[in-house]
Amino acid sequence: MNILPDMDVTIVISRPETTQAVTRGAARLLVGLGYAPLAEVTLPHGRRADLMGLGPRGEIVIVEVKSSLEDYRCDAKWSEYGPYCDAFYFAVSPEFPQEHLCEGVGLMVCDGFGGAVMIEPERTPLAPARRKALLLDFGRLAAMRALGS
Repeated sequence: MNILPDMDVTIVISRPETTQAVTRGAARLLVGLGYAPLAEVTLPHGRRADLMGLGPRGEIVIVEVKSSLEDYRCDAKWSEYGPYCDAFYFAVSPEFPQEHLCEGVGLMVCDGFGGAVMIEPERTPLAPARRKALLLDFGRLAAMRALGS
């Protein structure tokens, strides 16, 4: 016996909820790939990366989370992140229209539980002095957050 009538159910998730889920999934994916991620990392030029990951050999990746096509089209600050990482990714939800993303950057498709790398990014090694400065900043930020500061 069918107690509930047949019906189409659409669940609408707000943009902040999508951002939070994709960010959480991308961070989990980074951990699975061997990176230690930090969210909301302010870079030396004042922009803030959604996620920055530190790899076991000191490699640095930046992940820019895009919750919608409008978010992608309205926000071009991600183009300024290249000088501060070895590799750059967009992280989007499974529903995001991927054909609108630019070429040459990595792509992660994520939800609140994890994700997958769909496109590997071009890798451009950082200059040693910049890498050292970023590693020191990353370590200090991680330590301060661990202390709750």
